[in-house]
Amino acid sequence: MDILIKGGEIFGADRQLSKRDILISNDRVVRIADVIEPDELAEDVAVIDAEGLTVIPGLTDLHVHFREPGFEYKETIAGGASAARAGGFTTVCTMPNLNPAPDTLEHLHQQLDAIDLQDDVQILPYATITRNRIGEETLADYDEMKDYVAGYSDDGSGVQSADVMRAAMKRIAATGKILAAHCEVNELLRGGYIHDGDYARFNNHRGICSESEWREIERDIELAEQTGVRLHICHISTAEGVDLVRNAKRRGLPVTCETAPHYLWFTDADLENTGRWKMNPPLRSDYDRSALLQGIKDGTIDAIATDHAPHAENEKNKDLQHSAMGVVGLETAFPASYTRLVMQGRIPFARLVDLMSLNPRKLLGLEGFESGGIAEGDPAMLTLVNLNETRRVNPDSFHGKGRATPFEGVLLSGWPVMTICNFKK
Repeated sequence: MDILIKGGEIFGADRQLSKRDILISNDRVVRIADVIEPDELAEDVAVIDAEGLTVIPGLTDLHVHFREPGFEYKETIAGGASAARAGGFTTVCTMPNLNPAPDTLEHLHQQLDAIDLQDDVQILPYATITRNRIGEETLADYDEMKDYVAGYSDDGSGVQSADVMRAAMKRIAATGKILAAHCEVNELLRGGYIHDGDYARFNNHRGICSESEWREIERDIELAEQTGVRLHICHISTAEGVDLVRNAKRRGLPVTCETAPHYLWFTDADLENTGRWKMNPPLRSDYDRSALLQGIKDGTIDAIATDHAPHAENEKNKDLQHSAMGVVGLETAFPASYTRLVMQGRIPFARLVDLMSLNPRKLLGLEGFESGGIAEGDPAMLTLVNLNETRRVNPDSFHGKGRATPFEGVLLSGWPVMTICNFKK
């Protein structure tokens, strides 16, 4: 069935918003015009009234956890996909901390088979960097999985051995895919579970120092320079990390990074002794948050990802020490980012579209929206948002299983209202 979107403000190839109509046919944007009348079209066209809405290229998330296979009690692929679609995402990339870990094509197919059973969103999994995702040896064959994956990652833990990481980078570079690095030095964690800052010291919590992140970012950038791999730094949270990536870009190295909305909003001064404030990396200082906001503004940070990490309620309803690491974010990511960055005057709207739609697609090598906005011929993967809708975050309304979010009760504007995701499997 053809789809006609009428009366919306379209983010077009000129990177401006203008009121135009969009016709979709055969999973493509086939016509954009000031006015397209339904009676000009076939009888089976579905008309969407987009008056008062903004239409942008579909959101793409480089970093989510859907927990299947192995941990379906936390979330399933179907549940995660439903949450993604509700949040305006048309493409998401699933991390490999699963059981079995996707370290062979056989193991990967257990996930791919479940992905094929849903058609809410396009899901691109990561394969692991190391066998069993334990950091001790590289995989036998990255090449056999390259056509099925977004890239390679051991997210959930850092690869501790520089020799292992160097060997992996050399072989992943040959595939042309990204290596998405969770940067964390285990020996610097020292049993910590929140940021090593004032809140930890004043409340007798064990802290995680910033060096545990930036020291491995520093190492991995050096290895990327040696190997030529496309290095992508996951969930960056420290000022030092931002500076390292900025300097790597200035030197022309193929290094990119992401951060998450919660690091742009909150610091360890906002912590409460409950699991919805616990994630890895942790919320850090105001100094770090300011550096992240500057990195968003000056282009050092390439993408906003959610690190959507659902857990069962009994794993998150404990105190900071005993709760599981991870919060959900797919259904709040766009309004949180729009409110914090655009409404508060930090970046223009076009920059937000880059961070959440266009840049992630470029990093993944996905076809579509090469013009910088929506153009005729692009895939029918669009997000309709109401920039004027303001409401408080209510986790009870979430579509996925996870409910733990630091945004609970926060007043946000710019909510997705419809996701059009016609993609070819």
